[in-house]
Amino acid sequence: MQPAKLHIVSYDVPYPPDYGGAIDLFYKIKSLSEAGCEIYLHCYEYGRGHTSELEKYCKAVWFYPRKTGWKGISLSLPYIVYSRRDKALLQRLQEIDAPILFEGIHTTLYLSHPSLKTRYKAVRTHNIEYQYYLQLSQKKNSFFAKTYLKIETALIRKYERKLYDANAFFELSLSDRDYFKEQYPTAQHTFLAPFHPYDEVSSLPGTGTYCLYHGNLSHPENREAVLFLLNEVFAGTDIPIVIAGKDPSKDVIDACNELSNCRRISNPSAATMEDLIQNAHIHILPTFQQSGMKLKLLSALFGGRHVLVNDAMVHGTGLQDACTIVNSSEDFINKINELITKPFTAQQIAQRREQLAKYNNNYNAQLLRDSIPDKK
Repeated sequence: MQPAKLHIVSYDVPYPPDYGGAIDLFYKIKSLSEAGCEIYLHCYEYGRGHTSELEKYCKAVWFYPRKTGWKGISLSLPYIVYSRRDKALLQRLQEIDAPILFEGIHTTLYLSHPSLKTRYKAVRTHNIEYQYYLQLSQKKNSFFAKTYLKIETALIRKYERKLYDANAFFELSLSDRDYFKEQYPTAQHTFLAPFHPYDEVSSLPGTGTYCLYHGNLSHPENREAVLFLLNEVFAGTDIPIVIAGKDPSKDVIDACNELSNCRRISNPSAATMEDLIQNAHIHILPTFQQSGMKLKLLSALFGGRHVLVNDAMVHGTGLQDACTIVNSSEDFINKINELITKPFTAQQIAQRREQLAKYNNNYNAQLLRDSIPDKK
């Protein structure tokens, strides 16, 4: 069988796979390569550097400098789109006749280019981006940051309605699929779960001794969630708590230090993080930004025991039955006190394997390959 050729245009360099978007794309490339795809990878680079690791899974890899600062500003296009333009990218897309997968609307500047009119083009949506930027703007205190994000929100909202040259959309969540299906009813729409490093459910039966929150602790979304837990939930229980993740902000450090039952682990190694996830008894993962898919939710479900979340964390994922869901601080406290005495059973592990069936990398790589024709 001839390998299926595919261009993938990435908004960032997906190696190392050390944050959500990079994890999804790196393991997607790896899984597609193993499924017999010949990948032509185009990466915009702005700080993560070049790497030869990607060449293991791709026929060719190119890097393009992102045009940041004033060079990325347009009066009519979002900054996230206009700053990712490069004539060499367009030329290579023209020269190599293969379908094109645009990763995120960030990379879709050439979606409607006349020279690619007859090519099959698909967009992997990471969020409903205008909603994501609107939520970000509402959390900023700086006048400059808030103003920039409001302008970007308006430009993205207008731009997201002009993706009519896409043959297909591969949405990251069920709710995003419904949104884009309404916007573009004649295109193909497929929920494509995020790719990840987990080959199988490795949750351990029995009990752990602590509750765990993990994530990038400098990210505004995670910072808001962990401060809510520290100030309104964990202060109401004496159960041991572990907060682990990258670059905690000062207010997170201070809030941890105020609780005698809280242990903070800053910038843990991958091995330490894996051990923390497997040995926790309860993963506590609220979010207050209802967008996309949170990879930390998958890490907890594939490797951990009880997973306690709010509605926003599982919105559009189809994973409600795999989690325990509460929303108020009082309900979080009550449910923590209830779950801490309940061992995680072999039956629950078997159920979780069934619940995560559509989050299998091989399944989704084949789904993506079968959905994209060899040529159009």
